[in-house]
Amino acid sequence: MKRLIVAAGGGGDAVAAAMLHAALYSEDETPALILTYSWDRLIVDPVPGPRSPADFIGLRQLTPHVWAVPGNATLKPPHASMLPRLAAELSHTFALIDPYAGATGITHQLTELITRFAPESIDLLDVGGDILAHGDEPTLRSPLADALTLAACVRAEAPVRLLVAGPGLDGELPADLLRPRLGPRIATFTPEHTQTIIPVLTWHPSEATALLTAAALGARGLCEIRDAGLPVPLTAEGPTVHQVDLAATFAANRLAQAVTDTTTLDEAEARCRTVCGTSEIDYERAKAQRRSQQQTNPAVPRDLLTQIKDFEQAAVTRGTTYTTVRRLTEALGLSNEALQHLTHLNTACDSHLPASVWKLHRR
Repeated sequence: MKRLIVAAGGGGDAVAAAMLHAALYSEDETPALILTYSWDRLIVDPVPGPRSPADFIGLRQLTPHVWAVPGNATLKPPHASMLPRLAAELSHTFALIDPYAGATGITHQLTELITRFAPESIDLLDVGGDILAHGDEPTLRSPLADALTLAACVRAEAPVRLLVAGPGLDGELPADLLRPRLGPRIATFTPEHTQTIIPVLTWHPSEATALLTAAALGARGLCEIRDAGLPVPLTAEGPTVHQVDLAATFAANRLAQAVTDTTTLDEAEARCRTVCGTSEIDYERAKAQRRSQQQTNPAVPRDLLTQIKDFEQAAVTRGTTYTTVRRLTEALGLSNEALQHLTHLNTACDSHLPASVWKLHRR
């Protein structure tokens, strides 16, 4: 394997890694090795936090502490993961980041892969740019995963290039705040680069990577994402990829520094609470508790189209142009089955955008 791409936060970063490979390494005859968390939204995986190798059945061992996720791997109930299907549909090899030994364990995993495969390039990819956080930004919502991978890459005895794609598209740090922290632009995604992952986005719920893809396909306007309806601008800056100084990013990221020597995920999470006030796993635990106490609408409500029209009218009034299927699902209190139904409805509209990005209609 010539290319090792570390998906900084897992989830959609792993999908975007395939698009990055198409943009930067299209002449390679071999697919990439993509190292990523299995850490999905609660709408996919009802168990808070990332999955470990012990949660899977059918992994393939690459090194003593790194396992590949093949397309036929399964999860032990009640866990769920998007990685097996991703591995089945894309040509790349997806290897599992196991954060349960803290940043120290991830460093060992990364070192083993580098020793085993001697890749020509190692890229640490983050979609949105929250990896550039200092730790005190009020809009920061999911810093722990990025901080752990950042700390591990800094400690790895190999040259790692930090890349940020789609500044601001994850709805955490706004592009205006990120811009001074970015380095040179090294690529701009085009429609050609999106072709391999467009089918994936008919079922994968990543919002940031869906917006990155939509921006590459020319979408411009304001998009609401997540359960909170965060407004994210889609601009010409959206499909860009920037190289950022790894050492300087680490020196500015107080959480990455704090978790560098951690040997368990619990320890890393405790330090995240100290630096940032909370952790994303705390947020997931609280949300999972709320979900267990709330009733959702039927799988596909009979008045679904009416509910969608009402949502669209209110969103357009707010100046919104697009939303995501995930945002729509959570705003209407729908089930995971309804999410897939909405995706199919959107696909039937024959839009050139990813099926998970919903264009609002003025009425």
